[in-house]
Amino acid sequence: MTILPKSPGFDLTGKRALVTGASSGIGLACAAAVAEAGAHVVCAARRAGPLQEVVEALTGAGFSAQALTLDQTDLPAVKAACAEPFDIVVNSAGLARHSPAVETLPQDFDAVMDINLRSAYFLSSYAADALMKAGRPGSIIHISSQMGQVGGVDRAVYCASKHAVEGMVKSMAIEWGKAGIRINTIAPTFIRTPLTQGTFSNPERLAWIMDKIKLPRVGEVEDIMGAAVFLASDASAMVTGTALLVDGGWTAG
Repeated sequence: MTILPKSPGFDLTGKRALVTGASSGIGLACAAAVAEAGAHVVCAARRAGPLQEVVEALTGAGFSAQALTLDQTDLPAVKAACAEPFDIVVNSAGLARHSPAVETLPQDFDAVMDINLRSAYFLSSYAADALMKAGRPGSIIHISSQMGQVGGVDRAVYCASKHAVEGMVKSMAIEWGKAGIRINTIAPTFIRTPLTQGTFSNPERLAWIMDKIKLPRVGEVEDIMGAAVFLASDASAMVTGTALLVDGGWTAG
């Protein structure tokens, strides 16, 4: 008699999730994705107005969500937010300041590293510490970038921050694996959001992007949602310390 294996599934019912950068773009999409899968979502961002609109849209659609106004560079506030353990953390807060490397200003370097690396590091640390103290497993997900795997024109600082996040995640996965805490990244290509509109409106840059992406279009926020639910759920129970590339084949070529 053949016993068929059963898929672990993508259901997040009963899970508590924190999604940062949730007021727009990829963060909003991730919040909607994990909420639709059944999780209660704490939506965090700096801008209270847009954040409240997101929560109202989620609850209006029948999902469970609440708002948390949070500056992710304020580490004491981040630590306080993580005092009660989250089963799922999706970190979508990020910053890009592009320029030729020889024109990079120290203040721009510091600003990018502060949000993309420093805050990501300590958010992970605080979230994992709370889980370990509670004796619970969990999944931590960082929205990284294909630029954490390759280089890009005028993107030395951004690439440096994302390469650093990829190394950070590998090390943390090794440390926390025995506790059942998984940590991974989602590495998207260029995704159409309000923040990328300037890049897409530049014909030269758009041509460069379309030449690199092997599929015949740019990314949309919906392309990230399935990846977020996969990494948040038991469907990825044996996945840790890695990057899930959602790059349309950019890094394959």
